[in-house]
Amino acid sequence: MMQDGAHDDHGHGLADDLAQMRKLAGEAIGRRRTLRLLFSAGSAALITACGGGGSDSDTDTSTATPTPTPTPTPTPTPTPTSSSCIADPEETNGPYPADGSNSSNGSVVNVLDDTGIVRTDIRSSFGSSSGTAEGIYMQLTITVVNVNGSCAPLEGYAVYIWHCTRDGLYSLYTVPGENYLRGVGVTDANGQVTFTSIFPGCYDGRFPHIHFEVYPSLAKATSYANRVLTSQFAMPTAACNTVYATSGYSSSKTNFAKITTSSDNVFGDNTSAQVAAMTPTMTGDTTNGFTGTVTVGIAI
Repeated sequence: MMQDGAHDDHGHGLADDLAQMRKLAGEAIGRRRTLRLLFSAGSAALITACGGGGSDSDTDTSTATPTPTPTPTPTPTPTPTSSSCIADPEETNGPYPADGSNSSNGSVVNVLDDTGIVRTDIRSSFGSSSGTAEGIYMQLTITVVNVNGSCAPLEGYAVYIWHCTRDGLYSLYTVPGENYLRGVGVTDANGQVTFTSIFPGCYDGRFPHIHFEVYPSLAKATSYANRVLTSQFAMPTAACNTVYATSGYSSSKTNFAKITTSSDNVFGDNTSAQVAAMTPTMTGDTTNGFTGTVTVGIAI
């Protein structure tokens, strides 16, 4: 006896058998596809866990060598030096310094301890003398700096200057009754001191110049023994040619034509850099006068 429903598995024709076979084959194929999908999903999860995936997943990063980023070389901060200023050379104070180092007519001449020597305008005599030196107006600003301290200005230093008349003469010596064209000034916070005078003449055998001495303080500026520098300024050639073409400087024109800084017995043994530093920068004309600036370097 057959169980109920047995006739559903058997007794059908070929068409039914083929349909049943296709059904069984489809289920097998579906199972294989499912397994592939499961395998693929597991593999993707494994790759993701190991750091793969993404558009760059085919790139082998395990052997890539990173390119080092160059370290920029820092620009060094400039260290201040004394290259922008040089030490003025020591020079003779000459035969007419009036700083207590020599005598005139048998007596020591020292104008530094006289009341009235500290002044800005040195064109006129002071004290018991009353003369005024004639000549073309000149104003000179001197800046005193420390060449061993990054060219820092030196405040409170005393500067004593003196020079000849337009005829090449010196007060207290070849003009014994006068003390003009001599004066002392004290540097300010900028290391500067300014004098008003006349443009010096040129006498035979010397290039036109201005003498000066530097002292560490006004209190010390009473005798040459306390000076820290004695030197000279060389007058600029262009200004000399202009000034000496005027009638009041006729003798200077003749003398100047025979001398240069190279042939001068003071400036001749200095380097070109030293001579340049010792020469004031000067502008002006014979009508309005001349204005100049110069820097004095001291090694302290």
